[in-house]
Amino acid sequence: MPTATTGPADSAAQVLDTLLAPPGRADPFPVYQRAHRLGPVAALSDGSILVSGYAAVDQALRNPGFGVARPTSGDNALDSMSSSILRTDPPGHGRMRSLISQVFTPRRITALRPAIERAADSLLGSLAEAGANGRNADFMNLFAFPLPVTVICELLGVPHSDRPRFRSLAADLTEVLELSSGDLGPADAAARELAGYFTDLVAERRAAPRDDLVSALAAAPGDRLTGTELLANLTLLLVAGFETTASLLGNGLAILLGQPDLAALLRSGQIPVPGFIEEVLRYDSPVQVTTRRARTAGLTIGGEPVPPGSEVILLIGAANRDPARYPDPDRFDPTRPHIRPLSFGAGAHICIGNGLARLEADVAFTRLLTRFPALSPAPGCPAVRRDRLVLRGYYALPIRTS
Repeated sequence: MPTATTGPADSAAQVLDTLLAPPGRADPFPVYQRAHRLGPVAALSDGSILVSGYAAVDQALRNPGFGVARPTSGDNALDSMSSSILRTDPPGHGRMRSLISQVFTPRRITALRPAIERAADSLLGSLAEAGANGRNADFMNLFAFPLPVTVICELLGVPHSDRPRFRSLAADLTEVLELSSGDLGPADAAARELAGYFTDLVAERRAAPRDDLVSALAAAPGDRLTGTELLANLTLLLVAGFETTASLLGNGLAILLGQPDLAALLRSGQIPVPGFIEEVLRYDSPVQVTTRRARTAGLTIGGEPVPPGSEVILLIGAANRDPARYPDPDRFDPTRPHIRPLSFGAGAHICIGNGLARLEADVAFTRLLTRFPALSPAPGCPAVRRDRLVLRGYYALPIRTS
């Protein structure tokens, strides 16, 4: 990743430096306002490109001339991600995505609704028990993480007894996605453990297939995934399958806790839950930043030339709050028209599980608000944000259920 260099004339680098510092990671939105004042596209002194405009970010995400692949590094975590659809360019990306899409179908996802509803109701029961008699309960620990973990593990075919281990492994592994990763030792250890876990699970499913994604992907016909690709993509599906959804749930509830009138409108149906979810994705996206690299000559973003090999830093969170796309962008308004957040990406690399995340959020917020009409923040127990820029969410979100 590029390192920003400060200087009196290098304001784009100053914006990036501020984003990478602890205050910027905690609250990037004022920094995005500064980025917008630079224009939708701004160059850094090292040749990298900082992109904050909605149309410009959308263009770069959809243009196949901008790739995602990086050279192998010798780091287990980085190299694992590089073998998945997240970090693979054509033609490998299209081949892998086609195989995964054959089993990760809209029909299969839609059929999960009853299971998601049962899981949500069970977890809400646990949340009610933990919050009985006015006690504080941590929404992230008791609901936001367990729900998507349960769902993605059901889809993959991961046994119940193995599921508790994945939250900490995912937290360690996803550190590699940050723009300024520190010590990657825990990420490498997590990558090794997950690869070993899925190696054993694939062997079990090949010997005795079941109706799950691991069995289907391990037996995919045609130009099947290589062994390395299979492990990398199973790891990606697991981690991405609950990391971003858990953050979507936490970010959305935090907004509701600060706007009780909005919660009442959702309960009454005056504001549809799906529209609320889209505005949460726009206003406080679980994914704030992604990167691309110019693969070919002659590329432009927002009319600005991008030389081959240039790294492009796409500020998704800034694009979602671009005043040129959304009037009064820093106001949360689920009734605003034409909400099209870029939170799950766009183009060939759009998140393959975005429909599942939206379905889980729909079920979760509908049932949460119905079950707990007096939901409120826990007094004296502030919420705790994770110290991340790229993946934005809460570590803890204490609430009162009654």
